[in-house]
Amino acid sequence: MRHVISKTQSLCPVCLKKIPALKWNKNNETYMEKSCPEHGRFKTLIWRGSIPMENWVRNKKRTTIKNPNTTVDKGCPYDCGLCEDHRQHTCTALIEVTQNCNLKCSFCFANAEGNWQKDLSLETIDSMYKSVMKTSGKCNIQLSGGEPTLRDDLPEIIKMGHEIGFPFIQVNTNGIRLGEDENYVKLLKEAGMDSVFLQFDGTNNQIFEKLRGKPLFEIKIKALENCQKYGIGVVLVPTLVSGINDQDIGNIINFGLKWIPTVKGVHFQPVSYFGRIPDFPENEKRITLGEVMDRIEEQTDSKFKVQDFNPPGCENALCSFHGNYIYQKNNELMTLKRNVSCCGTEKAEEGARKTKAYVSRKWAGHQKAEEIKAEKSDVVDVIDHGFDEILDRINRYSFSISAMVFQDAWNLDLERVKDCCIHVVNTRGQLIPFCMYNLTNKEGKSLYRLDQ
Repeated sequence: MRHVISKTQSLCPVCLKKIPALKWNKNNETYMEKSCPEHGRFKTLIWRGSIPMENWVRNKKRTTIKNPNTTVDKGCPYDCGLCEDHRQHTCTALIEVTQNCNLKCSFCFANAEGNWQKDLSLETIDSMYKSVMKTSGKCNIQLSGGEPTLRDDLPEIIKMGHEIGFPFIQVNTNGIRLGEDENYVKLLKEAGMDSVFLQFDGTNNQIFEKLRGKPLFEIKIKALENCQKYGIGVVLVPTLVSGINDQDIGNIINFGLKWIPTVKGVHFQPVSYFGRIPDFPENEKRITLGEVMDRIEEQTDSKFKVQDFNPPGCENALCSFHGNYIYQKNNELMTLKRNVSCCGTEKAEEGARKTKAYVSRKWAGHQKAEEIKAEKSDVVDVIDHGFDEILDRINRYSFSISAMVFQDAWNLDLERVKDCCIHVVNTRGQLIPFCMYNLTNKEGKSLYRLDQ
């Protein structure tokens, strides 16, 4: 017998009109069910796992957008920019510096390929940076695409962002050029690149051939070697697809551990169905946030446990999880889990501030001494060593495991959209919640991506 959890608002995956939706569960599975007067009923799996979805919560008090770029007219999600109804500040602003790419992946948010589109000018990127600074202040920046390393002037773009005042700039890349062109890696480092968000779907070429069309494992290794040489922090980013690499989760984590301190963690992204996809979603093939946590524990022989993970302090609790660790000399991992259920309601703005600070500290190549000392309270009571050694372990041997589940037209929940803190910047300088920017309907129509 099903149990109704809550009501919300969603979109029809055919016409993208706003329609009511119902969340209900049965056993450890939670579904969203909705009905469009024109296109019928839709039932989509949104959670499966040992932790019930309604227990995976983190109470937050909404924030206020102080400098909204758009006015509320049609209502969420049609007024993004950010509008004054949005409930969270920008943690990461994503700037797509190119729509060109040197791969044609079977799944691609941006539906990027080839080298035929004209890149954004430096003047346009400069104005996008400045619009983010005006709207959201000194948030973290991720340069993406397409494949951003196709641009020879990417070092100049990184330097420009730092000069405007952004403290942390990360490049989202497939790593091909980072593996093939060591001098380019050197130039990126000299320009101030703080971190690499490296597409890394598995530990064998069969996985890369199925998802990316090429055997890329060796070039990923070379990219890691070049980042290691120049002291650049790397986060491994697997796109999880059922039947292709969902049984390689443990191997990916163990691979990352062997690359400490260059690899700062693994950030899993269960596949979402927008942009370029090979077929429409089936509930049996959905990989939910709860399942990722369970499979991490199963596939690492409980080295990492479900109980290690916290819901996010920044975005909606149903969007992500994170676990933070220190790798000790005896090759054991110490979890830095905090109890977030005992602290009452946290302000969303404070959660965003903490997340920005954490990412810029932990995912960069090295931490500053004053930043490390600020974290003393996290570990001093559980590591029986001198303080200097504590600082060194935090600096060099921190490791994070996290995941983020993006929403598509089938499982969209507008309450989650309002809590989004990852925003894509369009050429007019508007900041669009990531899922809304990439959202496409059953026919591939976009709400925002083509509206530049």
